[in-house]
Amino acid sequence: MKGVAEIAAVMVGGAVGTTLRLSIDAALPHGNTGFPVSTLIINTLGAFALGMLVAWVWRKASSWLRAGLGAGMLGSFTTFSAVAVSLVALATSGQWMLVVIYLLATLVLGLGAAWLGLRLGGLRAGPIDEVNE
Repeated sequence: MKGVAEIAAVMVGGAVGTTLRLSIDAALPHGNTGFPVSTLIINTLGAFALGMLVAWVWRKASSWLRAGLGAGMLGSFTTFSAVAVSLVALATSGQWMLVVIYLLATLVLGLGAAWLGLRLGGLRAGPIDEVNE
């Protein structure tokens, strides 16, 4: 079980990530049958940020910092459930082309962003010797 510091960090990080997510959703609203641009941007940014953090910061970061930034902030910022709900809503409304485009864009941009984040973070940090536990 995680310690008090890790749990507190996840709570604080979760509040920050949720606030950032809500802010982007409010700036880029979409209906149930519109293309979910905000969710795509959020999840792509989150994948990139987590990739950077894992490659650059994780090896030297304390467990509470990793918990707060990873599970807390980025875990609450990004969400698979929003992707799933958007896909089902689009499919239910018969917008199959948008379903395919959104699913492919989510996968390609998310994986690409994570890869880029890992690569750029790795360049900044150098080779991974060990991870700080």
